[in-house]
Amino acid sequence: MRVVLAEDLFLLRDGLVRLLQAHDFEIAAAVETGPELAAALAELDPDVAVVDVRLPPTHTDEGLQCALDARRKQPGLPVLVLSQHVEQLYARELLADGTGGVGYLLKDRVFDAEQFVDAVRRVAAGGTAMDPQVIQQLLARRSGDDRPLARLTPREREVLELMAQGRSNAAIAGKLVVTERAIAKHTANIFAKLGLEVSDDDNRRVLAVLAYLDHGR
Repeated sequence: MRVVLAEDLFLLRDGLVRLLQAHDFEIAAAVETGPELAAALAELDPDVAVVDVRLPPTHTDEGLQCALDARRKQPGLPVLVLSQHVEQLYARELLADGTGGVGYLLKDRVFDAEQFVDAVRRVAAGGTAMDPQVIQQLLARRSGDDRPLARLTPREREVLELMAQGRSNAAIAGKLVVTERAIAKHTANIFAKLGLEVSDDDNRRVLAVLAYLDHGR
């Protein structure tokens, strides 16, 4: 699996390269600036891009914008974004086109090797990997009594958070120590209460829920 990695901090970039190589990823390129990232994505056609939001020369959202531009040119290009803080605008932009694997992780998650590698693989396979803190903030934005989200039970909210992270029903059942059938029932209830069509496509259902929570109806 070929990876293009963009991170301006040398020690973190080098650490990520070593970590990914240790788990049988091929590093097609490891760059530190926005222009280098744009060139690598255009020329190398990677299986997944792992991108820091803030890159030189602007140190604003250079990395994210390069990734979004690459996804416009290569629809479905899997992108896992790394950020120092939860920035809901970036999460919304990343999810907006609803195609291909996407992920948004805080950099703290990088230090959990198993979780980080799992997220890269999930995104490369076309799935979703959203940081729990991002999900919690999106949920909090829509928690007023006048929102459909308020109709969810505490257990349904818990299932929704895990579902939005990209977890399958089986994984959620294991996490909550309940049957997969119970999770399927909770999922159906969630979609019904949020006015969303049930879908067997895990990535599409997560994107739909996140888009709903972020934009409202």
